[in-house]
Amino acid sequence: MFAPLALTQALPYLPLVQGDIDYQVDRRDDPQLIEQTLQLPSTRVLLCRNGRVAVPFGQHNLLQLSNSRMRLAALPGSYAARALRSAPKGVIAMYLGCYRGAHDEHAVAIDLSALPEGPQMSSAMERAQQSGGTVDAAFEDDLDSRESSQESSVLEQAITRFDWVDLRAFAPHASSREVGQAVTMLSLANWQNSQHHCPSCGYPTETAMSGWAQRCTNGGDNNRILFPRVEPAIICTVVDSKDRLLLQHNRTWKGNLFSISAGFVEAGENLEHACRRETEEETGIRIGEVKYLGSQPWPFPFSLMMGFKAQALSNNIHVDGDEVNAARWVTRDEFTDLMVTGEIEVPGKATIARVMIEEWYGRQID
Repeated sequence: MFAPLALTQALPYLPLVQGDIDYQVDRRDDPQLIEQTLQLPSTRVLLCRNGRVAVPFGQHNLLQLSNSRMRLAALPGSYAARALRSAPKGVIAMYLGCYRGAHDEHAVAIDLSALPEGPQMSSAMERAQQSGGTVDAAFEDDLDSRESSQESSVLEQAITRFDWVDLRAFAPHASSREVGQAVTMLSLANWQNSQHHCPSCGYPTETAMSGWAQRCTNGGDNNRILFPRVEPAIICTVVDSKDRLLLQHNRTWKGNLFSISAGFVEAGENLEHACRRETEEETGIRIGEVKYLGSQPWPFPFSLMMGFKAQALSNNIHVDGDEVNAARWVTRDEFTDLMVTGEIEVPGKATIARVMIEEWYGRQID
């Protein structure tokens, strides 16, 4: 009898793990690293705010076009350096790393979540939009013209001068390099914004190691260093002896989205057991053999999704009615028909779930 998992291999591509940056871990504890890096002409300064990334003004309109290309907005390092010196508490700079080449390119990210909404766009920005010019250039020219003015800082201006988009929407339209930058930037920023006190003693924390850690301000506790929290989660495609796929709809999902089983790993639990437990809890299906497919970060806010494919030992579905309210087995032809008729929607292009479903489906989902 054919075993559906017999030919299963690790996924060669996952949408959020294509970055090629050198983190330069050994340099992070240099307190001057970010300041010195911002003075280099090859440095790109990227921005995030409240879980979203900055893109040039107007690119938000490209999200509806499947083949459109987007890029991250970038500030000149020298402007960012001056703005950071007077930035309010809570504005966090993070050294992302370096790309090796003939001219090394460095990447620094700044999280603006602590800033309120900025002022209205300047006349230079409005003129650039009306004339079809590049907004990045208009931003830089306008900064030159008002460098000594008392207007709001470069960082405050950025809030209204750029579009801000969700990573899940940005990733399908961007290069692998910029997706990697966005994932790292948001992973660090989301953690920094979620923890403001030491979980051990309760003292306030401060950013450390160029944005990759926090330092407890309690000298009596040796100013312990705290590192980002990562929450392990499993996600699993389940197939039966006929190679049908188990699809489910969770109560919290909007519309008619159907996907595959997923959940957080419990304390003291290994990944395979988490696959078996989650699937049986949600759908009543028992699974046996489990094979690893791959993993990708999911910074919403700080998860690591680990994908598996599993063989079902039973076929009768009994949804828990609490987390999952519908589940079904589908053949590939049935899956195609359900998508064409609109009876189901599939996970977005940035998700590991979509790639895992495509692995079973045998081709890319348009």
